[in-house]
Amino acid sequence: MADPVAQLKAFPKTRDCFIGIDSDGCAFDTMELKHKECFTPNTINAWDLQAVSRFAREAADFVNLYSRWRGLNRFPALVMVLDLLAERPEALQRGYAPPKIDSLRTWIRTETRLGNPALEAEVARTGDAVLRRALQWSAAVNDTVERFVRGVPPFPFVRESLEKVRGAADVMVVSATPSGALQREWAEHDVAKYAAMICGQEQGSKAEHLRHAAVGRYDADRILMIGDAPGDMKAARANDALFFPINPGREAASWRRFHDEALDRFLAGTYRGAYEEALVEEFLGYLPSTPPWKA
Repeated sequence: MADPVAQLKAFPKTRDCFIGIDSDGCAFDTMELKHKECFTPNTINAWDLQAVSRFAREAADFVNLYSRWRGLNRFPALVMVLDLLAERPEALQRGYAPPKIDSLRTWIRTETRLGNPALEAEVARTGDAVLRRALQWSAAVNDTVERFVRGVPPFPFVRESLEKVRGAADVMVVSATPSGALQREWAEHDVAKYAAMICGQEQGSKAEHLRHAAVGRYDADRILMIGDAPGDMKAARANDALFFPINPGREAASWRRFHDEALDRFLAGTYRGAYEEALVEEFLGYLPSTPPWKA
């Protein structure tokens, strides 16, 4: 496999502006489909959550879709779901016994490229049963995504925005999704042509994507990350880059705002400051940090 850092550093710079775009839930309306039909059923099956499936679904939906952890990498998200179940009396009353996943926690804490290739290497190195179980779960998720996810077009105003960006900024897909799925989805809807590079979890974290491909090559006020999750904003902030939020449930309106207003501000150098701060405040209002069953 090619060196991920070298791949990112080879990003072709042709303009003075760089725009990174997340994929699931940001450019494509695939978050609900992937999590509710692909991730959660495989989580229930792989981690023996059948007896508490209702609570597992509620925890998974909260973590992955309806909270400030929306868009979190699948492995830390899995741990968070299992931990939320362990805190829920109703699950414990039904016999839920939290699995011992210390080795998975350690791997998440020490590995930056949280994807199947890195996990495969760790399983081969250690033979750890928990890590093998996590790998089997992740592979099953990928298989289900490949079979289920098709025919889901970009949100309204995504294509129009990419067309407007063409010639004004260099574009990279910056995602925690496996690269194979990203390539399929962007090619299926004929929007891959707008991105100079499509990067997924195999190339590292979103912050690493931005750091290696853009930081130092573009001025900070000429680097913009578009995303639908706080993790996207965190990746931008880690690199002193700008952030444009796609509000969950208001995606079409957000993309229209980007097309009609925010892109022009970014290109004109008037995006940072009060304008960006107001957008972020509105965005965070859509994403609670307390589960509804605790509120």
